[in-house]
Amino acid sequence: MEISRRRLFAVGAAGAVLPARAASLATARDIQGVLDPAWRLGALEANVLRAVCPGLIAADDAADRWSLALAEAISQPTPRTIAFRLRPGLRFSHGYGAVTSADVRFSFERFARAGAAGLPTYAADWALLEGVEIVDELSGIIHLRAPAPALWRTVLPDASGCIISRRALDDGAYRIDHGAPVVPGAGRLTLAAWRPGRAVSLMPSDNSATPITLRPVRDIRTATLALRGGAVDFAAVPPEDLRALGATPGLRVIDRQANNIVWIGMNCDMRPLDQADVRAAIRAGIDVEQVLLGGWDGAVAPARGPIAPAMVGHWADAPRAVRDVAAARALLARAGFPNGLDLTLTLLNDPEYQQAGVVIRDQLAAVGIRVRLDVRDPGAFWSADAATLALSLQRFGAKSDPDFLMQWFTPAQIGGWNWQRWNSPDFAALIARAAGTPDGPERERLYVDAQRLMDQAGCFVWLTHGVVACAHAAGLRPAVMANGDDWLLDRFGWA
Repeated sequence: MEISRRRLFAVGAAGAVLPARAASLATARDIQGVLDPAWRLGALEANVLRAVCPGLIAADDAADRWSLALAEAISQPTPRTIAFRLRPGLRFSHGYGAVTSADVRFSFERFARAGAAGLPTYAADWALLEGVEIVDELSGIIHLRAPAPALWRTVLPDASGCIISRRALDDGAYRIDHGAPVVPGAGRLTLAAWRPGRAVSLMPSDNSATPITLRPVRDIRTATLALRGGAVDFAAVPPEDLRALGATPGLRVIDRQANNIVWIGMNCDMRPLDQADVRAAIRAGIDVEQVLLGGWDGAVAPARGPIAPAMVGHWADAPRAVRDVAAARALLARAGFPNGLDLTLTLLNDPEYQQAGVVIRDQLAAVGIRVRLDVRDPGAFWSADAATLALSLQRFGAKSDPDFLMQWFTPAQIGGWNWQRWNSPDFAALIARAAGTPDGPERERLYVDAQRLMDQAGCFVWLTHGVVACAHAAGLRPAVMANGDDWLLDRFGWA
């Protein structure tokens, strides 16, 4: 359902009368799929889950910091064990009873259980889990197969660390594809109402949190207009608009370097992209800096690999892409396409991506590759059948540890988030070793070696790590993590 600027935000959530100090946040799409930690679609669903169904610890909006959530105490007595004790008196909403260590065990161990659709989408987050030992009703020990440095950064405080009720799941909860959503949790917010395409209402379970309304706005410039007009209190905005928004009375901006990755992916299972020379021609035909200038008005810096400079495993000496039209044409001729070829680039409908797509199309036309742009809204883009896509302009939100980002390029993610359908067991082995290696030179080397394999495959044209670009009402205190996608909804509040 498309929402016009004129009618935008006219209706609240399910007829509910929201408290005066509710905070209204614009989102790029509506919630989709399931609100199940193991099978969630993406960052938006994770944002809701962390607020409604928190885990043992909670993320802080500063990198590599966390605080206690449902745990009263947590420690790591050995590199392969984590001991925890739950806060007494915790109860799931919707009448699903006390939160116990058995719920913790169920919530974590289910990531390793295959269902009709195979392993859960986020199974790799708990790949090093051996099991959870129950000590008593409130205490337990997490046993690991190997040290897992990423666990404290990207699993326990994130959506894969959320604690849910087994009984509620058996009753059909944590779904939004039939009837009113029921999401039992022990968080500071509860999912009170959902009007598809219009609003998600999160209400405080006590007096310690601010009511939140999530309003899907598919066009980022419409969200910016809504923010200027006071229809929403917070929104992601185009980076090139930050200066003007920062000078607008009553508004404040968040402007900082991000750790995400935006890139052009090539489906190396699809002809003619299964030929290395064709992929190399595409890479040689693109001037990354010009793409960024056209798409983001030069407000973002170029990337030379998937892992951002501030993260473990950044490849500082990665080769720099240089456009070479003559070389690109020669590669196409050698691949059997002296008269060029036709391809489709699928991309989001955000203005930056559309503008970048036009530059990419024009650059590749100069080497004989005729590109058709297939522009989609976020819902249609992220639910696409990746096997049918030739080229895609993608963006992944990273976390504070590279393990989360790199897992999506493994063979296990073919049919999932590995849209390139790149099948490298050697890459998967390096990522698995890095996940179980403590921070240090060896872990750095493993991630650099993994990126070398990605470069050799030639399925990727890295564009930028992006920036966190948000604006909000001056009286609102937002809580936004380093990637800009992860919002700590239960920590948003009014000054």
